[in-house]
Amino acid sequence: MSARASGATALHRAPVGPAALSVSGLDKRFGGHRLLASVSLEIAPGERVVLLGESGSGKSTLLNLIAGLEPADAGTIHIAGQRVDGGDADTSAALRRTRLGFVFQAFHLLPQLDALANVMVPLLLLGTSYPEARRLAQAQLESLGIAARARALPAMLSGGEQQRVAIARALVHRPTLLLADEPTGNLDEENAQRVLELLETACHEHGAALLMATHSAQAARAGTRVLRLAHASLHHV
Repeated sequence: MSARASGATALHRAPVGPAALSVSGLDKRFGGHRLLASVSLEIAPGERVVLLGESGSGKSTLLNLIAGLEPADAGTIHIAGQRVDGGDADTSAALRRTRLGFVFQAFHLLPQLDALANVMVPLLLLGTSYPEARRLAQAQLESLGIAARARALPAMLSGGEQQRVAIARALVHRPTLLLADEPTGNLDEENAQRVLELLETACHEHGAALLMATHSAQAARAGTRVLRLAHASLHHV
């Protein structure tokens, strides 16, 4: 039996230190349709939260608001205790670059860059030296079993390989929070399972929290907590 879980204590954990993600009273309208209605959510470091919902329910919108890709109409967003919405735009963007990693269904690799260079991008944006960024990116590719394809352009990679490179790019700067929007949606069952295992390992080894939006029952089983977004509110499953 599902329990209503908007703004109440049911949605919150009591982590030691600041939560990896704390969302409070988030509202979003699109046209005349209310996608999110006072949504609140807290995720502890290392926790893996799966977000289910029908197409158009607002799952991707919620992730995009957290990532700063869209503005919220109301509410606050904190990552590792630091507010990342509102205020100075440059400061918020810098915090997100440092604290956040994002894995997309469509990979969004830069087509003109090889796998290694794609993974280096977040580090270079943070001011890491080129040699150090190259070393860290190579090590991240090795940890995900894709180092042999480091010099391949995205067009030369399979879907599973592209998603592993995308995960490497999301993890290489050791984010506090990892957002994943349908990360297995374009993959076969075998590659999907591999990606889910990689995400679980990343949370376990680096203490990153994961918020993953999905339609997949296979992906839902990878979560330590499962929520459903319906009628603009979050509910426990």
